[in-house]
Parts: sequence; C-alpha cells; structure tokens
Amino acid sequence: MPRLLSRYATPFITGLFLVSLVSGIALFFHVGPSGFHGMHEWLSMVLILPFAFHIWKNWKPMTSYLRHAPMAIALIASLAAALVFLYPASASRGDRAGGPPQFAFAHKALTASVAEMAPVLDMTPEALQAKLAAAGFSVAGSEQTLTDIAAASQKSEAELVSALARD
Repeated sequence: MPRLLSRYATPFITGLFLVSLVSGIALFFHVGPSGFHGMHEWLSMVLILPFAFHIWKNWKPMTSYLRHAPMAIALIASLAAALVFLYPASASRGDRAGGPPQFAFAHKALTASVAEMAPVLDMTPEALQAKLAAAGFSVAGSEQTLTDIAAASQKSEAELVSALARD
C-alpha cells in the first residue's frame, strides 16, 4: 500500500465518521440545516474508500478477527438489527415498493370511490364520472373505486391521476 494511503486511511475514517455521526444525530432529531441530509448520504459514501484502505492496511489483524467468534457475533447482530428495520416496512406495505410519501398518499387516495373523491376535487360524483369518461376511462358507477376504474380501463394509476389533474 502506498505510504500516503497508509498514513491517511485511519484519520479520514475518523473524520468522516464524526461528520456522519453528527449529521446522523441531527437527522434523527430533525434539527439543523437541510444540507445535513445530503452531507450524511454523500460523505457516508465517501467513507467507503478510506474504510477499504484501512482494511487493506490492516489485513493481517483483520484475518485474525475473522477467525474468532466476536467478529462473527458482531456481524450477525448488526445484520439482525438492520433486518428489524426492514421487516415492518415491507409487512405493512404488502408487495408494494417503497417510495416518496406523496406517492403512498396518492395510491391511498385512489382507493376511494368516485362518490368519496368527488367532493375532494370540488365536483359532484356525476361530474367526476363524466370527466373520467371523457378521458377514456370506463366508469360503472359512483361507488366504483378509482383504482378499479383504472384497471377496468386498462390504464395506469398515473394516467388516472393525470386525468384528474386536468382542468
């Protein structure tokens, strides 16, 4: 390993970890400037490079760690802790992928019937039915949900939202 990389790998890990620590705490408690989000994400990605150099520099001691139980226990515990955060999100969503909250809200709103959604759009159910029909959607009645209308019309939810947004 070049001397320069060997000399600076651990100090950069320390510095970048401290930046990640401070920005992570600020993000957790929802304090500080909005730049903390980008700072945390990007500099945590940059942290990978000095980490790799650090492992390279300390490969012999690292192989010793890998032969003993504490490293295996720590890695398994870390993986288990990460999986705990993934399970509730995937279970509550079913098979839907994650995404921005506004998409989740829009999907939830589309499970409403024409009669339920019309007042939200400042329309009568009949006017909403006519608007959807004019946009090429097959509407059976005011109790039909918007997702059912999109499916019956062989169109996507995005196309339905686009039709609703038009004046």
